Amino acid sequence: MRIVRYADGTIKYGILDKDGTIRPLVGTPFESLETTGPSTHLDKVRLLSPVAPRNLYGVGLNYVKHAQEVKQPLPAVPMLFMKPTSAVIGPEAPILYPSTKAEKNVHFEAEVAVVIGKTARRTGEARALDHVLGYTCGNDVSERVIQAAEMKQGCLLIGKAYDSFNPLGPAIETDLDPGNITILGRVNGEARQNSNTNDLVYSIRRLVAYLSDAFTLLPGDVIMTGTPSGVGPIVPGDVVEIEIPQVGILRNPVIDDATSR
Repeated sequence: MRIVRYADGTIKYGILDKDGTIRPLVGTPFESLETTGPSTHLDKVRLLSPVAPRNLYGVGLNYVKHAQEVKQPLPAVPMLFMKPTSAVIGPEAPILYPSTKAEKNVHFEAEVAVVIGKTARRTGEARALDHVLGYTCGNDVSERVIQAAEMKQGCLLIGKAYDSFNPLGPAIETDLDPGNITILGRVNGEARQNSNTNDLVYSIRRLVAYLSDAFTLLPGDVIMTGTPSGVGPIVPGDVVEIEIPQVGILRNPVIDDATSR
């Protein structure tokens, strides 16, 4: 089942059928998957990020080949950080390239994003996936110059936190094997990333259990599970596509932030 969040005068959630039909939900998918009222179609609405996260968690160096690519040891525990929810945008929304005069090096990062469906507290790995609603495409956009300076001080925030630096979408797919999800990244149509969650250092099941052992995961929380090898720079004028075949393509143009004001 694919779930979308969309605008057609009001903001709604709906179930997306293969022919593009959207059947509106009564409320949110965190309450019920009951549908109501007349259907609409993808052509008649604007897709938004498929969830408006309550909290947004990131995981660094979580693909074996990516850690090898950047010549870093595999982390002894999950390398975690948080991103502001103001970074979230949906399909086709522009990624805003920072317009400050300081040196910049902005990268895309294709990721599988996990959407929490039910409150999770100390789930244990055996029950962790019971609390997951589904999976969507994510792009953990990163400004490397600031990120490197922050990480030398043992912190990480601004390098990952600019407005628009976390595209999500286009849908949440509920029926995927989290241990076998293909994740693809393209820039201007050129393939840059092609991997699978079977290369994760810490599995999705383990991440949910690990996080929920420390604090409560809430419905609507999103976990960005890390990026595989192949990350690289983007500049204004580029178009970034992140794809999970069963979910769809998350497409975002890159523009100079100065032109958006």
